[in-house]
Amino acid sequence: MKKIGFLSFGHWSPSAQSGTRSAADTLLQSIDLAVAAEELGADGAYFRVHHFARQLGSPFPLLAAIGAKTKRIEIGTGVIDMRYENPLYMVEDAGAADLISGGRLQLGISRGSPEQVIDGWRYFGYVPGEGETEADMARRHTEVFLEALKGEGFAEPNPQPMFPNPPGLLRLEPFSAGLRERIWWGASSNATAVWAAQSGMNLQSSTLKTDETGEPFHIQQAKQIRAYRAAWKEAGHAREPRVSVSRSIFALMDQRDRNYFGGSGKEGDQVGYIDPQTRAIFGRSYAAEPELLIKQLAQDEAIAEADTLLLTVPNQLGVDYNVHVIESILKHIAPELGWR
Repeated sequence: MKKIGFLSFGHWSPSAQSGTRSAADTLLQSIDLAVAAEELGADGAYFRVHHFARQLGSPFPLLAAIGAKTKRIEIGTGVIDMRYENPLYMVEDAGAADLISGGRLQLGISRGSPEQVIDGWRYFGYVPGEGETEADMARRHTEVFLEALKGEGFAEPNPQPMFPNPPGLLRLEPFSAGLRERIWWGASSNATAVWAAQSGMNLQSSTLKTDETGEPFHIQQAKQIRAYRAAWKEAGHAREPRVSVSRSIFALMDQRDRNYFGGSGKEGDQVGYIDPQTRAIFGRSYAAEPELLIKQLAQDEAIAEADTLLLTVPNQLGVDYNVHVIESILKHIAPELGWR
C-alpha cells in the first residue's frame, strides 16, 4: 500500500487559456481540489511555495483553510524555502494551522530552488552570517525551527506580565504536539538526504535531483532513498521515517487527456544546470494508455522505495480536470500496481 496525494505548483496567469487567472482563483481552487481529492480517497494535498512569483508564496492561510474544510486528508508543502523564513514565527503559524486541521500537517521544507529574483531572501531581511552560504543559513533557520517545535520553554518571562504566565521559561504558542515528527526535508543530493535523516526529518524527493552518478533518474533517486534510510537507522531514531517522491503521471483515458498530454510521456530524463556549479537530472513524465502506463511505473525503482507518491497536477487546467487526473490514477492505475 502507498499513500497517494497531489502536488500543485499553484500557478496563475491572466492568459485566456488559463483556468486560474488570479491569485484568488488559485487559492480558492486549491481548497476545492483538496476537498474533492479527499472525497475521491486521495491521501494528501501538497503545495509548492515560491516567492516573487505568480504562485503560492504564503502557505499557512491556505493550509489552515483546507484543514477547516476537510476531515482526513494530509495537508502539506513541497517545499517551504527556509532561506526566507523567520523560524520562530513559522512555528506559531504552523502550530495554528496544524491545530485547525486536527494534526494533519505534513510540512516539506528545504534550502529552496533558484528564485525569480536575485537573492530574494535579502528583501525579507535575511543575510547569511560571516562564512555562511545561503544553504548554511537555510539549515540554521531549520535547526531553530525544529528545536522550537519541541515545545520546550526558552524565553525568560516578564515578572510583571499583562496576563498570568505558566511557571518556568515560556515556549511559543500555540503548541501542536506531534508536528515535529511531520516535518520533511526536500533533498536534492544524497548528502542532504543523509543530513535530513540525522536531523530526524522525513524525506521529500522530487522530479529533480543532483546528478551524482550519470545513471537514470529513478535509479539515482532510489539510491538516495536507501542512503537516507540507512542513515536514519544508524541515527537510532525510535519511529519509522516517511519518504515521498513526486511524479507527473497521466493516464490517457479519453481524447481530452490525449490532447493535453499525448505527446509528453515519450521523453526520457533530461540533464541541465540549476546553477553554474550544480548539474541536475530531471525525471521523465509518464503519459500513456493505462496498460502501458502500469508497465512503465512498475519499473520505477524510486516509486517502489517510497511510501508516499505525490502526483504533480496541472492546476491551470481547473479543478474538474485535475479531479479527473487524480481519479484516473486512484481507480485504474494504483490497484494494478498494489498501491491500493
